[in-house]
Parts: sequence; structure tokens; C-alpha cells
Amino acid sequence: MQKIVRTTAIGAVMLIVVLSLFSGAIAAGQTQVSMGNVVTLSGYSYTGDTVYLFLTGPNLPQNGVALDNINRLADQGGATRVDVDADGHWIYPWYTGSAGGRLDAGSYTVWVADGPADRSRISTVDYNTISVSLSVPSLTAGTSGGSGQTSGPPPAGSMDFNAIPDGTSVVVNNVYKGMTPLTVSGLNPGTYNITLSHFRYAALSMPVTVQAGSVSEVNATLVALTGSLFVNTTPAGAQLTLDGFTAGISPATLPDITQGSHLLNVTKEGFVTQNIPVQITTDQVTTVNVVLLSSGGIGAAGFLPSTVAAGILVALLFARKRLRK
Repeated sequence: MQKIVRTTAIGAVMLIVVLSLFSGAIAAGQTQVSMGNVVTLSGYSYTGDTVYLFLTGPNLPQNGVALDNINRLADQGGATRVDVDADGHWIYPWYTGSAGGRLDAGSYTVWVADGPADRSRISTVDYNTISVSLSVPSLTAGTSGGSGQTSGPPPAGSMDFNAIPDGTSVVVNNVYKGMTPLTVSGLNPGTYNITLSHFRYAALSMPVTVQAGSVSEVNATLVALTGSLFVNTTPAGAQLTLDGFTAGISPATLPDITQGSHLLNVTKEGFVTQNIPVQITTDQVTTVNVVLLSSGGIGAAGFLPSTVAAGILVALLFARKRLRK
């Protein structure tokens, strides 16, 4: 995973900022993300047990808003609070598609401070910034160059493909050509049907015309396929972690999770920790109900293998069903 290391001028706070999509890391210097994707922000702070995140950008209030709800104003105490663990580490998944309102395409600044702040009071805290550009999923094509030849066989043309994310598969007239960034040359003049696809992203297709001796430039921004996860625990108040990322306290709905397999970790003091595989389906809400088991007498740390815990859970649910009869 690529890391962008930044330090404040004062030096009291060191932030190691990691930008990543769930499907792969963003390359250093590449901070453009398709709207609706998840950007994971992570770093270190050694000046307290909380960092404060707020957002500024197109059509947002000048002093900033919370990342999880753009209706909460940073200058009214609405910055997003993120816990710092015992090692000084913090992590926050920014769900760009579920921010309490619609974000416009454009360049945004995420402000990370070691105390309550907004844009007007940023000089009172140690802080750092992260620049992120949000773009609309799109597929465009344009033509450049050309030989100007008027006689003889027309010279071949080519297509240049660039996509976000990198590594997007390119299919031309139902033939796989490779992954972006990619140049496909030796094409006869004419119209070609192209499709761009990437695992866990919605595919985009369009016809592209290639002219003699010219380069057709194809640029695409794909959007991630996501669903939601609702987690309910008995008792409530369990700490939820999804794929190693802190996800909230139960009961909770976790939005904008990429489709496919994920690992849910459920912990609560005094209860057995459970690791539960979950399968997320695009545009659907997956519901997980967990009955937590007391850890009394089960090892020093209160852990059980996930398979054992799942078996006990099923047994308890079956017993309850029989009692109701």
C-alpha cells in the first residue's frame, strides 16, 4: 500500500496518511476518486486520544463540515471525531456516497487536527491536510492527430486508454486487449465497441471511432459496486470491525461496502469475540444478527474460534425455537 508521509511545521503531530479504496491503494500523487467510493484515511497522532476531521470544498461552508454528515458545521463543533488507539494510530473510512447530502464533483480538502477546530480556528491546533478530487463516473473519447493523407490505403489509427482505477480491463469488439493504462495500435479506421471493467466496479461501454492516422483517447472513471451491512447484537454496544477497519458500535448500518466477501469482527468486554464472514450484494442490505456469549470461564482473553462460536450461536437459536413450540 502506498503511503504519503506528511508532518506539520510545528512537528507536534506526525500523520502518516494512507489513501486507499477497498479494492486497492491509490498510487502516490493520485488523489482522484470516483464519487460513491470509499476513501480510507489513516495516520498517527501522539498529542491526544482523538483527532478531528472536517471537510472543505465546492459549495460547502467556508469553515468546513463533518465528513460523515455535511449538515454538521465544523465551526459549531461538528467535526468528525476519530479515536486514537494506544499506539497513536487512527483510521477513518470516508464514505463519499453517504455524507448526509450530495457532494459535487471537484477538489476537496480533508483537515486533520489534534483538537476541536474549523477553518477559521485552524491556527490554534496542530493539523495537516489531505487533498482529494471527487469525479463523476464517466467514459469519454476524443481524437487527436491525423495524417492528412488523401490517397492510397488509409493509415492505421490507435486508441489510448486511461481509467480510474488503474488496472481496468479493456475489451475492443469483444476481444480482451489488456489493462489500463494501455495503447491499442494498428486499428483500421472505423467504429469499435469498447468496454472497460474492473473487479467490484460497474462496467462502462461505448462506441469509439478511430480515424486514419489518428489517436482516439479514451478516459474513464468507474464507480464501485456497493451494498450495505446492518449489524445487530444482543446485547447492543459491541465494537464492530470490518476487514480490519473500525466500523462503529452495534446496532449499526455500514454503507457503501464493496460487493463480495468481507470479515466482520464483533467484540465487547466480557463476551466472546466473534469473527463472521459476510457476503455483500450490490444495492442490497445484508443483515447480521449476533448473540454474544459470556466469556466467563473461556480462556484468559475470552476468545473462541469463529467456527465454535458460530456453532454455539446456531445451537442457542435452535433451542430458543424449540422452547417457543
